[in-house]
Amino acid sequence: MLKSAQEKSVHNKPAQDKFGKDLPLTGYAVVVDGQIKTEFKTKDGAHNGAHDLKRRFPMLQIKVYDAETKQTHEIELARA
Repeated sequence: MLKSAQEKSVHNKPAQDKFGKDLPLTGYAVVVDGQIKTEFKTKDGAHNGAHDLKRRFPMLQIKVYDAETKQTHEIELARA
Protein backbone atom coordinates (compact mmCIF):
# COMPACT_ATOMS: atom_id res chain seq x y z
CA MET A 1 0.00 0.00 0.00
CA LEU A 2 1.26 3.49 -0.81
CA LYS A 3 1.87 5.70 2.21
CA SER A 4 2.86 9.09 0.80
CA ALA A 5 4.47 10.86 -2.12
CA GLN A 6 8.02 12.20 -2.13
CA GLU A 7 9.88 14.71 -4.27
CA LYS A 8 13.10 14.12 -6.13
CA SER A 9 15.08 17.12 -7.33
CA VAL A 10 16.19 17.04 -10.92
CA HIS A 11 19.23 19.23 -11.61
CA ASN A 12 20.00 18.81 -15.27
CA LYS A 13 19.85 21.31 -18.09
CA PRO A 14 17.58 24.30 -17.53
CA ALA A 15 13.93 23.35 -17.76
CA GLN A 16 13.46 25.93 -20.52
CA ASP A 17 15.48 23.67 -22.86
CA LYS A 18 13.29 20.65 -22.10
CA PHE A 19 9.80 22.13 -22.21
CA GLY A 20 10.12 25.03 -24.65
CA LYS A 21 8.67 28.50 -24.45
CA ASP A 22 5.39 27.62 -22.70
CA LEU A 23 6.84 27.66 -19.19
CA PRO A 24 5.38 30.26 -16.84
CA LEU A 25 7.51 33.25 -15.90
CA THR A 26 6.15 33.28 -12.33
CA GLY A 27 4.66 30.69 -10.02
CA TYR A 28 4.66 26.95 -10.55
CA ALA A 29 3.49 24.45 -13.17
CA VAL A 30 2.62 20.76 -13.09
CA VAL A 31 4.31 18.93 -15.95
CA VAL A 32 2.83 15.56 -16.95
CA ASP A 33 4.83 13.34 -19.31
CA GLY A 34 6.77 16.36 -20.56
CA GLN A 35 3.76 18.62 -21.17
CA ILE A 36 2.68 21.54 -19.01
CA LYS A 37 -0.84 20.87 -17.78
CA THR A 38 -1.66 23.31 -14.96
CA GLU A 39 -0.17 26.50 -13.54
CA PHE A 40 -0.32 27.51 -9.87
CA LYS A 41 0.55 30.67 -7.97
CA THR A 42 1.69 28.82 -4.85
CA LYS A 43 4.18 26.04 -4.25
CA ASP A 44 1.76 24.21 -1.94
CA GLY A 45 -1.00 24.25 -4.56
CA ALA A 46 1.29 22.86 -7.24
CA HIS A 47 2.70 20.14 -5.01
CA ASN A 48 -0.72 19.11 -3.69
CA GLY A 49 -2.07 18.85 -7.24
CA ALA A 50 0.97 16.91 -8.42
CA HIS A 51 0.86 14.48 -5.49
CA ASP A 52 -2.86 13.87 -6.04
CA LEU A 53 -2.28 13.12 -9.73
CA LYS A 54 0.62 10.77 -8.93
CA ARG A 55 -1.51 8.85 -6.41
CA ARG A 56 -4.34 8.51 -8.95
CA PHE A 57 -2.10 7.77 -11.96
CA PRO A 58 1.20 6.30 -10.70
CA MET A 59 2.36 5.35 -14.20
CA LEU A 60 2.64 9.02 -15.29
CA GLN A 61 5.84 11.03 -14.99
CA ILE A 62 4.86 14.10 -12.97
CA LYS A 63 7.09 17.07 -12.16
CA VAL A 64 6.61 20.48 -10.60
CA TYR A 65 8.36 23.40 -12.32
CA ASP A 66 9.41 26.39 -10.19
CA ALA A 67 9.62 29.53 -12.37
CA GLU A 68 11.76 31.42 -9.85
CA THR A 69 14.56 28.84 -9.71
CA LYS A 70 13.85 27.41 -13.19
CA GLN A 71 14.11 23.89 -11.75
CA THR A 72 11.83 20.86 -11.90
CA HIS A 73 11.15 18.45 -9.05
CA GLU A 74 9.97 14.97 -9.92
CA ILE A 75 7.09 13.58 -7.87
CA GLU A 76 7.45 9.95 -6.84
CA LEU A 77 5.36 7.67 -4.66
CA ALA A 78 6.94 6.33 -1.50
CA ARG A 79 7.32 2.59 -1.40
CA ALA A 80 5.31 0.77 1.23
